[in-house]
Amino acid sequence: MDKTEAKSRIQKLRGEISDLRYRYHVKNDPDVTDEVYDSLTRELRALEAKYPDLRVTDDPLARVAGAPLPKFQKVTHSVRMLSLSDAFSYEELESWDERVKKLLPANTSYEYFAELKLDGLALTLRYEDGVLVTGATRGDGFIGENVTQNVRMIADIPLTLPKPFPKLIEVRGEAVMARATLASLNRQQEKLGLPPFANTRNATAGSIRQLDPALTKARRINFFAYDIAELSADFSKRTAKHSDEHRLLSSLGFSVSEHEHICKTLGEVETFIENFKKLRDAFPFGTDGIVISVNDLALQKRLGVVGKAPRYMAAFKYPAEKATTRVTDITVQVGRTGVLTPLAHFEPTLVAGSRVSKATLHNMDQIERLGLRIGDTVVIQKAGDVIPEVVEVLVKLRTGKEKKFTMPARCPECGGDIEKRENLGGESVAYYCVNKNCPAKNIRNMVHFVNAFEIYTVGPKILERLKDEGLVTDAADLFALTEADLSGLERFGEKSAQNIIASIESKKKPSLDRFIMSLGIIHVGEETARDLAAHFGTIEKLSRAKASDFDEIENIGPAVSTSLAAYFSDPTSQKFLKKLFGNGVKPKPFAKVKGGTLSGKTFVLTGTLPTLSREDAKKMILAQGGKVASAVSKKTDFVVAGESAGSKLADAKKLGIPVLSEAEFQKMIS
Repeated sequence: MDKTEAKSRIQKLRGEISDLRYRYHVKNDPDVTDEVYDSLTRELRALEAKYPDLRVTDDPLARVAGAPLPKFQKVTHSVRMLSLSDAFSYEELESWDERVKKLLPANTSYEYFAELKLDGLALTLRYEDGVLVTGATRGDGFIGENVTQNVRMIADIPLTLPKPFPKLIEVRGEAVMARATLASLNRQQEKLGLPPFANTRNATAGSIRQLDPALTKARRINFFAYDIAELSADFSKRTAKHSDEHRLLSSLGFSVSEHEHICKTLGEVETFIENFKKLRDAFPFGTDGIVISVNDLALQKRLGVVGKAPRYMAAFKYPAEKATTRVTDITVQVGRTGVLTPLAHFEPTLVAGSRVSKATLHNMDQIERLGLRIGDTVVIQKAGDVIPEVVEVLVKLRTGKEKKFTMPARCPECGGDIEKRENLGGESVAYYCVNKNCPAKNIRNMVHFVNAFEIYTVGPKILERLKDEGLVTDAADLFALTEADLSGLERFGEKSAQNIIASIESKKKPSLDRFIMSLGIIHVGEETARDLAAHFGTIEKLSRAKASDFDEIENIGPAVSTSLAAYFSDPTSQKFLKKLFGNGVKPKPFAKVKGGTLSGKTFVLTGTLPTLSREDAKKMILAQGGKVASAVSKKTDFVVAGESAGSKLADAKKLGIPVLSEAEFQKMIS
């Protein structure tokens, strides 16, 4: 930026800052957060420092103001580790509370429990007969990493529990690093010529995921317990409320945050949030919000889980850290499905403790909603302090030189045709490269494939090298590689070749759900893959299915059915699968329950059950060998109906299908 451009920019900045100050202090109508104001101020000061003769006496700033690794064994969680639904405002928190009330009988009274949402790494600790037997990370919620030897190095985690202790207890909590510890650690990193950790969360995760437990110990990690996933019957009567669980955890020697409160009303919850907000900056550990839950455990069980989140709990998130910067360019990335995603490049900016220089813009709808142009000054934030995103355009800072962005007419990677499609649900439009041989699609598909197969010795760089050498054209070729193919390549030693081939060989029999996920079928993610595996049992049955065959599977709609049918009927996909199987890949059949009391029976769940969530009822049916469908048909054996049952109940009556209450259903499986 030359002096002429700097002068223009300074004038724009002074005008915007003055307007923001007027709105805030006079009109009591702040247009942006303090963080945005501070970011604009920092830019103005930097330009004035570079061009001191451009400073003015009537400076608006001079007035006084009134964000699972392969080296550990896998651990299957006995109780799924869930995620939380977020609320970013009191209105959203009140909406969550209204949903809770609707799911409970009229006039049900309950209290809330508010506690800190610490910013670290979630762990689960299993104790049997008072002894720590397993420590694991969250992973995907179903399967985590076994980090037992490392968690034993954390002083806050008791290795044995004081008497009296429960026969079995599984404790959930957060491993965290104090801000002061991070500062000390980064000074050591600097002395060693190593890059500093961006924040306490990254430092904590890196410290727990160490092969050498001594390094974990040296990092001085803390642990705060916040929940009990499992508790043996000898102690379960002591915990009728979530607050009781905290008291029990404290009595067993676990650290529990002192900042927690039982709140009788949602107003008291909001007071707790505001009170801690004042303490947050001085708090020794990083926090990104407050967790609010229905305190009564019986009500929690009744409310159940939807998707990956419990209905009885929500996380109020404090405003994400924001900053301002200028967009220097917008480029396009081609994803593994062929989708074209615009990417904003901007002047490197510090947000939430790390420097960012780009952010996804998702699609053209997002660009048009923001009114974004190349050259614009924008507000960026790191949602959840992790993913940078553009949230606002400061149009008053435009100079007239900004340029509108348009999607390219041809694929930027291969020059192939571009197709415009509606996304799932028809809510937005996306652009796709339709060339099946597009190199960008191919390499990203391969990266997705090896990640799903957990072949961690083969990363993107190695895949690119193997493609460049002509050793692989697709992921199926990986399973035909030999040590001789690799050891002859430059920078590939004999040991390295052995490790890669051994790793690939060990993954030839994946679980069916991971195999399905590896194929990169549009709209088919981890949970859908799991549903498909449970329903069809083998890849052979799935690959022969038609679109109509997917209607019986819960959570699979028309768009997913169409995508699945298109994939398995496509000659290119069929050739790829045949090649995989020919190279020795054989997904394991899904383990079905044999001889269960509900074997061969298909159920449909509808309405709100008195004590069971749909997820709990579904698990009970599957555990007894039954099936769960999303729609009522002639193939349905029973419909389990609760309150507010809708059209499914009417369909059942019309077709003469037996309808069960929860009590009748429980009796059937007992």
